[in-house]
Amino acid sequence: MNRGILGGVDSTARARSRTAGGNLPAEVTSFVGRRREITLTKRLLAESRVVTLTGPGGIGKSRLALRVAANMSRSFRDKTWQVELGELHDPDLVATAVVEQLNVAETSTGTELDNLVEHFREREALLVLDNCEHLVQACAELVDTLIRSCPGLRVLATSRQSLGAAGESTLIVPPLQTPDPEQLPAAEAYEQYAAVRLFLDRARAVLPEFEVTADNAPVLMRLCHRLDGNPLAIELAVVRLRSLAPRQLEERLDERYELLSGGRTGAPRRQQTLRALIDWSYDLCTESERRAWAHVSVFSGSFDLEAAEYVIDGTAERSRAASLVHALVDKSILLRERGDGPSRFVLPHTLREYGLEKLWAAGDRPRAEARHRQWYVSTVRRFAAEWMGAEQVEWVRRLRVEQANLRAALRSMTEHDEESSEDQHADERTSAPHGPAVALRTATALGRYWQLRGAHSEARYWLDRTLALTGTRQAPRERAAALASSAWFTLLHGDVSGARGSLDTATATLEGHDAPLERAHLTRTYGMAALFDNDAASAIRLLETALEVFRRGAEKEGELFTLIGLGVARAVNGNERDGLELLDDALAITTGRGEVYWRSWTLWAIGYLKTITDKPDRAEPALKEALNLQRRLDNRLAIAFSLDTLAWAAHLRGNDKRAARLFGAAGGAWESAHSTPNLYAEFAEQHRAQLVATREALGDETYDESFDRGYHWQHDTAIDFALETKQRSRETQRENVHPMPLTSREREIAQLVAQGRTNKEIAEQLVIALRTVEGHVQHILTKLDFTSRAQIAGWVAGMRSEQGE
Repeated sequence: MNRGILGGVDSTARARSRTAGGNLPAEVTSFVGRRREITLTKRLLAESRVVTLTGPGGIGKSRLALRVAANMSRSFRDKTWQVELGELHDPDLVATAVVEQLNVAETSTGTELDNLVEHFREREALLVLDNCEHLVQACAELVDTLIRSCPGLRVLATSRQSLGAAGESTLIVPPLQTPDPEQLPAAEAYEQYAAVRLFLDRARAVLPEFEVTADNAPVLMRLCHRLDGNPLAIELAVVRLRSLAPRQLEERLDERYELLSGGRTGAPRRQQTLRALIDWSYDLCTESERRAWAHVSVFSGSFDLEAAEYVIDGTAERSRAASLVHALVDKSILLRERGDGPSRFVLPHTLREYGLEKLWAAGDRPRAEARHRQWYVSTVRRFAAEWMGAEQVEWVRRLRVEQANLRAALRSMTEHDEESSEDQHADERTSAPHGPAVALRTATALGRYWQLRGAHSEARYWLDRTLALTGTRQAPRERAAALASSAWFTLLHGDVSGARGSLDTATATLEGHDAPLERAHLTRTYGMAALFDNDAASAIRLLETALEVFRRGAEKEGELFTLIGLGVARAVNGNERDGLELLDDALAITTGRGEVYWRSWTLWAIGYLKTITDKPDRAEPALKEALNLQRRLDNRLAIAFSLDTLAWAAHLRGNDKRAARLFGAAGGAWESAHSTPNLYAEFAEQHRAQLVATREALGDETYDESFDRGYHWQHDTAIDFALETKQRSRETQRENVHPMPLTSREREIAQLVAQGRTNKEIAEQLVIALRTVEGHVQHILTKLDFTSRAQIAGWVAGMRSEQGE
């Protein structure tokens, strides 16, 4: 036994070591959140004798382990014990460090490990081994020996990667809950999010007068998202509130490493700055893992394994990419997103910035970014080729999760107009060509997706950026297609004149070129501009011309688009029968392909025509089928059209209250699609007439009340109402918001708490005992992991916002 490390141990000390009640340190700051993780950890410890909490640096593994150990202390006759290994660097001294920190007496002439076995052999105890990541092998060997020899011992370890010990269970500690920055809740609902609660708690320790206001609540929520919900990053950022306002802090997060320094006095050196913390993680990686980390930093948002393999395969690590991704997940560099589909991974903002620095330093960033561009150009090309088939819903889902990477690829293409050597030698896996023509084709193909998402301004932004890469005589077909797409999105912004200007430029671009299909697309868009401008006769002439070319060239998507426009144009021009026949032709084309997008638009057009010809009973089935398909694609513009038209049908059937709610729901949908019912003159005229008639039938007060109810409905609630189906239970709750765990009575009491009622007032109103109310309030606080009535009020406000009440 190494007495030089342990020092002398007399009989009194040995006696204390056998009877002491554990050595857990006292908590010096409040513990926020983690109720789910505490419960899961306790459950794992009940089922397994070795549990390892894994996760990135600063995520709160140690605090969670100590909280669990403290909560479970009474479950172990010989209590709970912590050993801190973060400052130990020699794996040969792991057992020695445990002996020293636990003050284990020398009971044999064997090694320190023998002494530990002897110490725990007859004990029922929980041993917390904290910060094992740099000593994984040594810790695994120690734990294996102790578990096999000491039946009453359980081990709770924290590490950035699993130990690999026999019988080990692992729990990945996630970031604290943060809101979606693009869908922030009401300001008063900020306390739903554990990360924001932690920020506020620590902010008040730094500035006792700090308060949350309607102005700074959104800033705090965005800050916590930018900080990845990482408790250490939040604590380091809060210190800067001494000199910076929250908005200034948000603006300076790009200087993250320099800004987030000067941490807690007395904290381990690796935790005193964010940079040092990440350096610590980097040093724990092998050279191959470091290169992989640097290369996957070119991704924006989440990415799948195939994409990571392709980018990493650009290094010398070919064929090892999957194992490297696994190693980075195991070391808590990459986080695996929750979900039932194929695995997707995300590199937290801070680790991504760090990786990009390393990529620059190695001179590999241009090559890695080129590989990234190639992968997503290939993805969009496949989307364009496969769009007219049964995989449309899956393609929309895929593009939605890849949106950040698609933007990054487009940005990279528009910033790298000179051909890189990597682009010139794209391999067979993508066959990705290069140059401005590719950028134009990519932006044009994504137009279908942007329209679905209601992202008309973004579509025009990227089309304009890619068009700026070429001169008027370069890539004429690609330029004409991009200009036609830009013209369509200009129409969707209600600018008929601007759309015609883009079409005129495109026509000039094709002068002297044999490009019949490209010209047909321009003619079709001219026709739609005429239809939007209420010139049905011109629309019919132009659309008929385009339809003939599309049919001759077997261009099915162009044919479908034109059939729908021409069918509507003929019907509103007085020839309903011919219009409906054309729409039936469109339905027949979609039926054989399993196609959803154009089928839904065709069904809407049929419902629209039957509504304006005073056949609401026959219109509703087509409109509801259209809406059901549009929901599958989350086609926001089409959903707005369908909800609005269903409101007309409800009014014509005499159900004005339903009509008013549908008008409200449609109003919310138009906003979500960044659009308006005034786009198309004939539609706008009908919309106004039906809305005014509905208001007159109900009276202003009843109409406004019904409209507001529909307007504030959540997306799925509005569609369920329109389809007259029971409200679906959400397939998934928003991960960052507390689900509904309360009973009906608890919800009722939570509502009264939110109104500012005291327990006594609640008891009097509900005619129940005061003690019963107190018990319910305590249950509410426990279930929601809250500590104050103000948090309950914030939660209630957030739930109301979610439900549109």
